[in-house]
Amino acid sequence: MGAPITVSTCSLNQWALDFDGNKQRILESIALAKHAGSTLRVGPELEIPGYGCFDHFLEPDTVLHSWQVLAEILASDATDGILCDLGMPVLHRSTLYNCRILVLNRRILHIRPKMWLANDGNYREMRYFTPWSRRGETDAYTVPSFVEKVCGQHDVPFGDAVVSTRDTVIGVELCEELFTPDSPHIAMGLDGVEIFTNSSASHHELRKLYRRVELIKEATLKLGGIYLYANQQGCDGDRLYYDGCPLIAVNGAIVAQGSQFSLDDVQVVSATVDLDDVRAHRAAKSRGMQAAVQRGGPEWGNGQSRGYRRIPADIEMGRSQEFGSETPRTLARQLVLKATSKPIEVRYHTPEEEIALGPACWLWDYVRRSRTQGYFIPLSGGIDSCATAVIVFSMCRLVVAACNQADEPDSAAAAAAAGGGQGQEGVRFLATPPILKTQTKQQVLDDVRRIAGEKEGSTWVPQTPQEVANRIFVTCYMGTENSSAETRGRAKQLAEDIGSYHIDLNMDIVVRAILSLFTMVTSKTPRFKVHGGSAGENLALQNIQARLRMLLAYMFAQLVPWVRGGWGGLLVLGSANVDESLRGYLTKYDCSSADVNPIGGISKTDLKRFIAYARDAFELPVLHDFLTAVPTAELEPITKEYVQADEADMGMTYDELSIFGRLRKVGKCGPYGMFNKLLLEWGPTMEPARIAEKVKLFFFEYARNRHKMTTLTPSYHAESYSPDDNRFDLRPFLYPSRFPFQFRKIDELVEQLQYTPSS
Repeated sequence: MGAPITVSTCSLNQWALDFDGNKQRILESIALAKHAGSTLRVGPELEIPGYGCFDHFLEPDTVLHSWQVLAEILASDATDGILCDLGMPVLHRSTLYNCRILVLNRRILHIRPKMWLANDGNYREMRYFTPWSRRGETDAYTVPSFVEKVCGQHDVPFGDAVVSTRDTVIGVELCEELFTPDSPHIAMGLDGVEIFTNSSASHHELRKLYRRVELIKEATLKLGGIYLYANQQGCDGDRLYYDGCPLIAVNGAIVAQGSQFSLDDVQVVSATVDLDDVRAHRAAKSRGMQAAVQRGGPEWGNGQSRGYRRIPADIEMGRSQEFGSETPRTLARQLVLKATSKPIEVRYHTPEEEIALGPACWLWDYVRRSRTQGYFIPLSGGIDSCATAVIVFSMCRLVVAACNQADEPDSAAAAAAAGGGQGQEGVRFLATPPILKTQTKQQVLDDVRRIAGEKEGSTWVPQTPQEVANRIFVTCYMGTENSSAETRGRAKQLAEDIGSYHIDLNMDIVVRAILSLFTMVTSKTPRFKVHGGSAGENLALQNIQARLRMLLAYMFAQLVPWVRGGWGGLLVLGSANVDESLRGYLTKYDCSSADVNPIGGISKTDLKRFIAYARDAFELPVLHDFLTAVPTAELEPITKEYVQADEADMGMTYDELSIFGRLRKVGKCGPYGMFNKLLLEWGPTMEPARIAEKVKLFFFEYARNRHKMTTLTPSYHAESYSPDDNRFDLRPFLYPSRFPFQFRKIDELVEQLQYTPSS
């Protein structure tokens, strides 16, 4: 009959330092896993304190509170009959480790510290934690006295070991360890581990999910085994959005997948898997030879494997523990078996859908947890602020969908309803419910009512995203004499279509007041270049308008709720894309300075594709006008001979900027290296001298504007070449901006390429 077991993994919307909320979500996930009939539950990385505590991990309080939460979980009946894999920091021998705590029946089985830490890109785990480098070794860890009173244990195993139940062996792998070349699952699998757990805090990045899925599939394709991947979900209080998508794989095939973007605080994915399938998959003799001799865990000095220490767990993961004391005859009539989960096709979102969903979920978490009353954006009539507004509209769509979803059926009833037919006499086959979650509907209703200023006891249920947008989203067109009727019209139409509360104003009176003050003090009146002014005058006049928009945005964001008879304030949204930030094509402290920016890590190219997608998917035909409009800042007077255009101002196209950005950050190219790369790519259609000119212009503009990136609005991280100065891209902000040595080497190479010896 095989050896079927039911296992569960989950995504939790944890929040750094929200110990009460985090504990509640953990308990809910365990309850849902039990409801699915699981004997194993896996949660995300550092789920008890939240992953994004950063320097708070250096505070003893964070470690203490984590133990206090764990003690409360152990004191409850949550872990009765189910092996739970929980995450928290642990201080062992005065060294802090990122750990998994395996608990069962109110006792701690094992503490497994992370061995390979994420320490690049967005991650700085080695700032807080030390990797456990003693492969295959364990210590005795003395638990805090208040925990000992709960679990009755003075010390527990700490280190690199595996857990052995009555019928299988379970090994732990943490996040980054899956991505390393010599992942722990290889040695564990050769040593007989059949179930691997991976607890992660893996952030969303456009087009990233495929790599994650392929690594999980590959982990068990050659090796055989069951792999449970859990992930954080939501905004943990920072720029990153953790995109959930818990997965279960068996022998290289995905059998269960959760949603990648969701407003759910708790989502549990379960599968029924057969241990005999793993054992059959491992029947190859070559695998057996490696397991017996070459690998299978740490080695003794003579090169022979001694295997992992096995920590016993008094639980049978499979069906027999359900039998109790029933007689065989009764069992034949009452036995309930679960159908084994079958391989599924993994669901991937397109990049356009990712932009619609990821930043929208991030914005929802931010506004509900910041206890503010919504968002405000200066809507210029251009594609960047348009994309930002449409992402807010997407957020409103998700909120309405959650508020109007059907009440979720009881999990047990749902499981029975999903079951197949009868098997042998008296034996029923049930399908494991693939996704269970808490009542998202009520949670979202409570949040949107509070944000919209509804009084306690309100029964308001929004029916359209426009209804939500009108209550919590304010757009404002801030025109000047340099603005066009086209941009004003596009902004007004977009606001009407998405339902935002829209303000249309001219700020010329404020601009003139600033200029009058300057003239009074200096007796000089600056002029635009089209009126004969210098480059300095022209730039100053543009910057006055740009910076005034930031001042007005914050004033209106603070006072519009009061004007509308409400209370509180709005968060100001920025709308500078990743390419403009990289190039420095923005005014420091202009309306790109805001509270948060959902598109600050997204390229102009991807934003255009997103707008084209949203035009049809969200039924917003006005977006076609934004797509066909020439990008312009509208900070200079429009004449018959001159209309300001972004790409002309920058001296490069947005597509070129994306290429420069990826080569600089992802390809790790300096000026000379970038020139050589582009020479191979662009050489057939572009002269070397022209390529050199473009590369030198990019690096010059990047370097001289680098100081602007130190003040960028905190932005949703979505792109691998984000110039976010605060954590992702650490660079100087005072450069030798003309790069004399590097540019000279480029020029020398150009000369060689253009030199043709005479015959």
